Amino acid sequence: MRLLDFSYADPCRNLALDEVLLEMVASGAAPDTLRFWESPAVFVVIGSSQRVQLEAHESNCLRDGVPILRRCSAGGAVLQGPGSLNFALALSYKHFPETASLHASYDFILGRVTAALCDLGMQVERQGISDLAIGGMKCSGNAQRRKRNACLHHGTLLYGVEPGLMGRYLTEPEDRPDYRGVRGHDEFVQAVAVAPARLREAIRRAFCPAALPETVSSAEEADVERLALDKYNSRDWNYRR
Repeated sequence: MRLLDFSYADPCRNLALDEVLLEMVASGAAPDTLRFWESPAVFVVIGSSQRVQLEAHESNCLRDGVPILRRCSAGGAVLQGPGSLNFALALSYKHFPETASLHASYDFILGRVTAALCDLGMQVERQGISDLAIGGMKCSGNAQRRKRNACLHHGTLLYGVEPGLMGRYLTEPEDRPDYRGVRGHDEFVQAVAVAPARLREAIRRAFCPAALPETVSSAEEADVERLALDKYNSRDWNYRR
């Protein structure tokens, strides 16, 4: 498996690269890949089927210059920025048959992530289909986009997000997991008390212990530039619903 530890300064390019990795793996043009990234800029990212008007406080985002973008995968709205480590796995079903169905893939991937974090001394547990929590408070959200022969799984691990930002930029979701109850963002989400370098290393060992960081190929770079411009910078895409 290939390992990438690469972040763009531009939020659109970061989202584009995750999608490009899926397309490359699905076509056989690239090996299965684990990528880590963290945005230096704060932005809101909503799921592929969500509506901006329901998920984000648009006036606050506009006032503060916080972009609102749509990703290619399902799932809920997320606040990205410093203190939010992202991991993305682009996996072929041929090499990882455990990921060939939706629920089995979550069991396989989040099972490994949970075990890796517990090895760091955290009491992490799975909640619902795609959350990880400590003491009933969410520390990781995950989502997928699936194709005929490969899937993209990406998740966040919060280790230092500034308190209050989620409530400023994200609305309270209508669709809530049972374990959340009526709690708002500040009462429901907490950061893990582990340095990001240790988080990266734990997840790397869980999926590709022998891998060394590689670079994005020139073909991938070209596709990222195209997608970032034509799709992720497009109001038609970001506000399509």
